[in-house]
Amino acid sequence: MSTEPAAAGFRCGYIAIVGRPNVGKSTLMNKLVGAKVSITSRKAQTTRHRITGIQTHDNAQYVYIDTPGFQTRHSNALNKTLNRTVTTTLTAADVVLFVVEAGHFGDADAKVLSLLPSTVPAILVINKADHVKDKAILMKFAQEVAQKFDFAAIVPVSAKQGFQLDRLEGEIRQHLPEGERIFDDDDITDRSEKFLAAEIVREKVFRFVGDELPYTSTVIIEQFEQEGNLRRVFAAILVGRDAHKAMLIGQKGARLKEISTQARLDMEKLFGGKVYLEIWVKVKSGWADNEASLRAYGYE
Repeated sequence: MSTEPAAAGFRCGYIAIVGRPNVGKSTLMNKLVGAKVSITSRKAQTTRHRITGIQTHDNAQYVYIDTPGFQTRHSNALNKTLNRTVTTTLTAADVVLFVVEAGHFGDADAKVLSLLPSTVPAILVINKADHVKDKAILMKFAQEVAQKFDFAAIVPVSAKQGFQLDRLEGEIRQHLPEGERIFDDDDITDRSEKFLAAEIVREKVFRFVGDELPYTSTVIIEQFEQEGNLRRVFAAILVGRDAHKAMLIGQKGARLKEISTQARLDMEKLFGGKVYLEIWVKVKSGWADNEASLRAYGYE
């Protein structure tokens, strides 16, 4: 946490990033922060936890909170926990980024929109704007969504391409309260390296196995040791069935080896040092069946 006094006019606050699953919330936060602190995947519901990303400029500190996509399809313990994370984050934020995909606004988007508090400035962020070639169509879509809520601003962006993110930051800053830094200038997240290691492995699991594996599979770090600039990470992937275990390991261990290699490379890039990584796959059914067991695995 920062103890450095802020300059006059310095602004600092929390920005909640919300939207239905798979609209690019994590990609958006990573681009804004300038580092990969929240995992991404084509598979919906990759983000499970409330992830904080921090970006500090001369005149402002932005504390972004990437939330799970709000779930409307299934009412199990995991989804109830994830949805509570979304609603709690909204009430504590200084600014809300409501993210939609350009040209698409359905019932799931409307459900998230209905949760937005009227007391917190909300910015409509239309992601993947580069996918809509006809700007008249994009403008019409923006106007239609804008009629549904009193947004403080509307900003079409491409999180992947970095399009209009400077403009988005400018709009956010206008609504942040004046105050001192919450975190040090070089902080990019408040999450531990151990937590980030687990998230990186989980991302690779979904990247390489995709829709074949239930999203209730998870990763735990059984040991995390640091010796100088070397980190030793021992991780376990928890799955519900033996068939899922075989799927992850692959023929002669090829898939698990690829998951391990790609996860290690990402860790080395993020941590700035060498990583020794070992991964096991374990069958543990029912880990997400109730809120008590979810809390035991770090879910809020």
